[in-house]
Amino acid sequence: SDFHAALVFASTYKAPVVLNVVNNQWAISTFQGIARGGSGTFAARGLGFGIPSLRVDGNDYLAVHAVAKWAVERARANLGPTLVEYVTYRVGAHSTSDDPSAYRPKAESDAWPLGDPVIRLKNHLIHKGVWSEDRHTQAEAEILETVIAAQKEAEGHGTLHAGGKPSTRDMFEGVYAEMPPHLRRQRQQAGV
Repeated sequence: SDFHAALVFASTYKAPVVLNVVNNQWAISTFQGIARGGSGTFAARGLGFGIPSLRVDGNDYLAVHAVAKWAVERARANLGPTLVEYVTYRVGAHSTSDDPSAYRPKAESDAWPLGDPVIRLKNHLIHKGVWSEDRHTQAEAEILETVIAAQKEAEGHGTLHAGGKPSTRDMFEGVYAEMPPHLRRQRQQAGV
């Protein structure tokens, strides 16, 4: 698999990389314990390749930030690879064609203990006295306004199925300041 190939490469060449595994408990519609091939963790697999590895509560912003910072510092210091397994839960569907109710009981997501990371961070900051419900409500409104404005601007350029298909020439234009030789050859082969 790509996962194991990455572990072999990173371990063999002592690559200064951070291998991030977001373990949301599901591999599309298969529980990760089955998809992973049994017991153990993704972090344990990294250890098997001699790669410093750890698991972190992926819904704890402060823990994620601390671990990511540590792993990136290792990479920048050329100390080789680090594997970080972020344990979280995929609350929604895998894709628009996916129906998780077909393979997992509703009570499962309700019982998942990690909780919403935004709510957890908000509650932590309020408890520390550096945030408030009012500030949170205001921030949410500002963010929503920014997102809606960006959406409207993007839609001003057209939507996915609006209008005709872009021309073959359009695939090559405006991508690079100076088009690389392999793309110039492809453009020539396409006759545009």
